[in-house]
Amino acid sequence: MSIIPGASATVCFGLVFVFSQFINARAAEIKVVSATGARAIVSELALQFERKTGHKLQIHYAGNAEWKPRIAAGETFDVAIVNPSLVDELIKQQKIVADTRSDIARSGLGMAVRAGAPKPDISSVEAFKRALLAAKSISYSPGGASGIYFMELLDRLRLAEEIRPKLKPMAPADTIEAVARGEAEVVVVVVSPILAVPGVELVDKLPVELQTYIGYTAGIGSAAKEPEAARALIKFLTSPEVAPIMKAKGMEPG
Repeated sequence: MSIIPGASATVCFGLVFVFSQFINARAAEIKVVSATGARAIVSELALQFERKTGHKLQIHYAGNAEWKPRIAAGETFDVAIVNPSLVDELIKQQKIVADTRSDIARSGLGMAVRAGAPKPDISSVEAFKRALLAAKSISYSPGGASGIYFMELLDRLRLAEEIRPKLKPMAPADTIEAVARGEAEVVVVVVSPILAVPGVELVDKLPVELQTYIGYTAGIGSAAKEPEAARALIKFLTSPEVAPIMKAKGMEPG
């Protein structure tokens, strides 16, 4: 049997081309709506997921309080990564497919100051109270889960009246950045986004007696355009391989 010179190379090239076309045809663009507090981990893992699968993520960040009316008004998405209570509410509204609900991670609250500034002691309940009273201004997110809890905590500690004049309410995306710019002396917010903002430093997590955890849960939209790719993303976000990355970003997996 005769062999045409160069035929093997031509066949191989053709197979590679066909295979690459098949992969590209399977690649999807996934729309993700995410709580701002999850930005650090979502942004990091998005790059890995894209490299691993060939899919592309179109990620939109906003506070949970902003997503609620936008989704109710008809904004569609493939995957939502927001607080568990909002996911549950969206399931009841049939905006998220119930059996796709998956807990991704959670993070405790902490205090941060501008990089290089003195770090107050917040290792105990009394020390935390003293730090709040000594601060000239405190940034927080009134519409976010951390901000709602912080206000409840001030009432619980009977500090609400004394602290209220110092409070600097900020949009979720600007809560920590306000400290970096010097517009507020300290911020009390979820730890994970603190670690992702240049110009600020984590003082410490809140004392155990005062601590709470803000969770992030994923679900696939009932009007998702790419449901299979969305399932692949959630599977990746809940896989053991991403656990070390989450921990490095100040989050506890699941």
